[in-house]
Amino acid sequence: MATIKDIADQANVSIATVSRVLNYDETLNVSDETRQRVFEAAEQLSYQKSNKKWRKRKFKIGLYYSYSLEEELSDTYYLSIRVALEKKLQSEGLKVHLIRSSDQLEQLRSIDGIICLGIFFPEDIEKISSFQKPVLFMDSSPNEDLFDSVVIDFTKATKKALNYLIELGHTKIGFIGGVDTDKNGNHYSDLRQEVFENYLKSKDLYCEDYIKIGGYNPKDGYLLLKELLKLEEKPTAVFVANDTIAVGLYKACYELGYRIPEDISIIGFNDISAAQFMVPPLTTIRLNTEFMGETAVSLMQERLMSEREICMKITIPTKLIIRESTREIQ
Repeated sequence: MATIKDIADQANVSIATVSRVLNYDETLNVSDETRQRVFEAAEQLSYQKSNKKWRKRKFKIGLYYSYSLEEELSDTYYLSIRVALEKKLQSEGLKVHLIRSSDQLEQLRSIDGIICLGIFFPEDIEKISSFQKPVLFMDSSPNEDLFDSVVIDFTKATKKALNYLIELGHTKIGFIGGVDTDKNGNHYSDLRQEVFENYLKSKDLYCEDYIKIGGYNPKDGYLLLKELLKLEEKPTAVFVANDTIAVGLYKACYELGYRIPEDISIIGFNDISAAQFMVPPLTTIRLNTEFMGETAVSLMQERLMSEREICMKITIPTKLIIRESTREIQ
């Protein structure tokens, strides 16, 4: 096993310098070239594997959430990711600073890196870039050349849901989703909607009347399904952008006397904890939110420790959870 003395000999510096460099002593006055020689020697001698202090430097991470508490509670997708993220940060003993939209560069001097969760528009991204810190986006990837990111593969997940419905014999498939709007009134469509439309067009199964867009909440799901069910030729299945919307669909079906899945199949997205207890239990796409949080923290630590300049994008797979809200039709 390599020792500090071995590193000192290879880097041509004193043992004390090696110790202080590997322990990130900020009072040490040495050149960047010297620090690099020490780290390279430690890496070559596999010292990292036997020195926890070097590996476990306690960084200070800024957390920037783009949504409000009310929005988080109305769509628990972000809640589940945030809980997993903060749980991992706590287990690693990392310091945390919650960033507000009003924060300026001067207030973030002590932060080593920033993890962003939510929907960020161009003006938000420009401000985040001005902080001049390593940045990781969760659930979005605004610029793969500038930022690390941990994302869900929405394209594959949406196609997975549609393929399942098509295999069950459904050809009249509706979509209920939402749209994001920035402070200037610009609208940003949901990627799931884009994939839904393009994929069904490629299968010659697309019907514009089956697309209903509102908010990501039960109320809009309730109202929009009622609109769909007023059509003369109704869809036999509906794919919704999140399970929270699906709650509203269930209420609409109950009030109108439609049975799930006998009269209409419903497939959700997120697999919230309540999905398995809905009546009937909701078929949905499960997102590995806990793994997303753990991966984001690990990737940020790795970037800060290695001073990596090349950005990385990690895509987390999803799983189709088949329950009782969908059925085969003839």
